[in-house]
Amino acid sequence: MSVPRVVRLGAGAGYSGDRIEPAVELAERAEIDYLIFECLAERTIALAQLERQRDPARGFDPLLEARMRALLPTCRRRGIRIVTNSGAANPMAAATFVRGLAATLGLNGVRVAAVLGDDVLHLARDGALVDEGGAPFRMPSDVLSANVYLGAEPIVEALAGGADVVITGRVADSSLFLAPLVHELGWQCDDWTRLARGAMAGHLLECAGQVTGGYFADPGYKDVAGLARLGFPIGEVMDDGSIVITKLADSGGCVTAMTCTEQLLYEVHDPGAYPTPDVVADITRASVAEEGENRVRVSGVEGRERPRALKVSVGYRDGFVGEGQISYGGPGAVARARLALDVVAERLRIAGVACSELRLDVVGVNALHGDARSAGCEPYEVRARVAARCAGARDAQRVGEEVESLYTNGPAGGGGATKSTREVIAVASAFVPRDAVRPSVEWMVS
Repeated sequence: MSVPRVVRLGAGAGYSGDRIEPAVELAERAEIDYLIFECLAERTIALAQLERQRDPARGFDPLLEARMRALLPTCRRRGIRIVTNSGAANPMAAATFVRGLAATLGLNGVRVAAVLGDDVLHLARDGALVDEGGAPFRMPSDVLSANVYLGAEPIVEALAGGADVVITGRVADSSLFLAPLVHELGWQCDDWTRLARGAMAGHLLECAGQVTGGYFADPGYKDVAGLARLGFPIGEVMDDGSIVITKLADSGGCVTAMTCTEQLLYEVHDPGAYPTPDVVADITRASVAEEGENRVRVSGVEGRERPRALKVSVGYRDGFVGEGQISYGGPGAVARARLALDVVAERLRIAGVACSELRLDVVGVNALHGDARSAGCEPYEVRARVAARCAGARDAQRVGEEVESLYTNGPAGGGGATKSTREVIAVASAFVPRDAVRPSVEWMVS
């Protein structure tokens, strides 16, 4: 009897600023074939586009150098291939940087592939985008970027070409994990059941420490040991698409049916039709079962034909947010904080500061759920927070200045004042016909 083929995927990051040490542990000690870094949030590319405008050689993930410097030598020695969307707004520059870093580290012959084609700003400006209902998309006034969620296909092409490192821009999170499975297991592009199972393997792994107990932990209700040394997950995927989620035995955290069930449902609006660029997954009949300590098998996922349109994230400038905070402690802290907020609100009116939104929060009392949920609570220490959205930077700056002025202008006992002003980069979602998108792969060798 032949032994079923198994592909082992390690999750190296669940977001741009994630810890590097758990990925190093996987590279050094886990039996994995691929190490995959998911580093893009919705607004990340728009923010990266601003950086690229300032410096054409940048615009990729700020931790790319630290991650690759820590991991490339080990992955090269152990034959572990790397897939990441750390290219953000500039995958070519990222790939060029990694090639140079590999040479600096004495790693000759490293094949780095850049996946291009997710930048569809030209299509957005040509009016090719539509909204969820199929009507023409209404473009915001100050657009920075438009990036389509690519699927697994160009990554599969790069892996088939022998890439040791694949760097993409905007690619669907699950597609980063699905691509190695398609490449290694030879799945067909219309094998919807296997593709759906592979996509959900990616969905389980994409947030790294979330599925090993990180986001799951809730003391006294869902206790998780060893969070300070939380281990990142490993996915073992068989030819039929069945999935086992596990981790290094001596790392912190846990892999249980509950952690996997929570992650399986994470951000899924319709369990019967979870769309990705590669397939529409149906998890309504999925089974999540523990096979042993820190080993959970997920099976029963089904799939159907992929969507005909691809999602696009449109980033645009949307004004400024000004913020100020100050702390009050001791008897009457809440009353003094509320008075502080009233004073700042009146000062902003006197100064004629124009704001479209204004928040006046007593953090620790009403910042999350309003005053109705804090009846009877009288904390000993609180923090007053004022935040306003303004069209101009100067109006936004005035918010923090007025909070800071409370130091000497009352009420009594304020301390630890902070102020900030930031430009708002907002994101709108649109769709584009699949056949309008032209992904490609560019190569470089160290």
